[in-house]
Amino acid sequence: MMRVTVYPAKPFAFKSDAIAPDKSISHRCAMFALLAEGESRIENFLRAEDTLNTLKIVRELGADISDDGVTITIKSNGIQEPIEILDCGNSGTGMRLFCGLLSSAQGHFVLTGDEYLKRRPMKRVTQPLRDIGARLDGRMNGDLAPLSIRGASLKAFNYESKIASAQVKSAMILAALRSDGVCTFKEPELSRDHTERMLLGMGAHLEVDGLETKVWPLEKPLAPLTLRVPADPSSAFFFAVAAAITPDSCVVIEGVTLNPTRIEAFKVLERMGANITYTLRDEKYEPIGDITVTYAPLKAVTVEENISWLIDELPALSIAMACAQGQSIIKNAEELRVKESDRIKTVVDNLNLCGIETQEYPDGYAVQGGALQKAVVNSYGDHRIAMSFLIAGLKCGMEVEDVECINTSFPNFFDLLSQCTKVT
Repeated sequence: MMRVTVYPAKPFAFKSDAIAPDKSISHRCAMFALLAEGESRIENFLRAEDTLNTLKIVRELGADISDDGVTITIKSNGIQEPIEILDCGNSGTGMRLFCGLLSSAQGHFVLTGDEYLKRRPMKRVTQPLRDIGARLDGRMNGDLAPLSIRGASLKAFNYESKIASAQVKSAMILAALRSDGVCTFKEPELSRDHTERMLLGMGAHLEVDGLETKVWPLEKPLAPLTLRVPADPSSAFFFAVAAAITPDSCVVIEGVTLNPTRIEAFKVLERMGANITYTLRDEKYEPIGDITVTYAPLKAVTVEENISWLIDELPALSIAMACAQGQSIIKNAEELRVKESDRIKTVVDNLNLCGIETQEYPDGYAVQGGALQKAVVNSYGDHRIAMSFLIAGLKCGMEVEDVECINTSFPNFFDLLSQCTKVT
């Protein structure tokens, strides 16, 4: 189990176009190419463990894939029954979206993952899919992987989700594309909308009206994708926090998606007092541009709305809260309990080790801003916990155990971190 030490930072400033490509979009590019006719061409695909596992699965499902180091080309031959078990690695997004995609495909499919993914709940996706006719099972009555899927004819549905989850929504939309009629999906608040944007761009018949999405079955294959994957705002946010907590520091993140459902954490950091500007450069499938973050003293904030828009960034945001004046509170974030780790518990426990007062709630926690202290903390195999506490080390120094998991989403994280401070 690898341990890394990060040292307190002096003021820094850098501009980068090397933030990890967007993970959510990379997953979807590979999967959605299976529904297209012709060759999809994807530049700047995230070459991290999670997304490379998705790409490997797409190949095992019969696609022809070539990679010249710059562009990945995917030519679908329809979804073929694989001879191998499909390994999603550590990716909950991969597993949950493949459930929707494969539930109406002809054949038998088995999805598995690493030791952490096999402990994550899947019933939020498997149960609604079963309700519309999917033949899907797994451990604990379909709640835990490995999951077994035998493609079936799916019924049109009118489904109202109790949780705002882009993974649940995407799985149901993918299932709807090959159902027997027009389907409707409604959620309690708007979750990330990459699936809708990308499928619309490929020619799918969808209508989005506020919190409701209507989906018509495909009458023909979709148009192939031609896309350069933008930088991932969830990855960029670690360095936004780095600049926001380090006096006289500034970072410019180039080529990042400015999708409103993806930059909510930056908006919260603005409310805390950080100086942030956005510059739009392009808009096709996604609005893309640059984000500049400059240090300013931070004040406490309460976060209780649009939680699904910033759920992945909450661990890093908690580091900013620990450096802010006053008590910050996170509410309505019970979804944190079922991520790569129980992120409510892992954030609270590790902040306590760093001398920060916290209070844990079923759906969130409170953080009393103070002076971070150097500690030895464990990531519990969670890449976002590992990176968040390495960023905390810019204030006080930090030792973080079990950092190999960072490779699942941000392989060049340490290259960029070394532009801020010393790392050993």
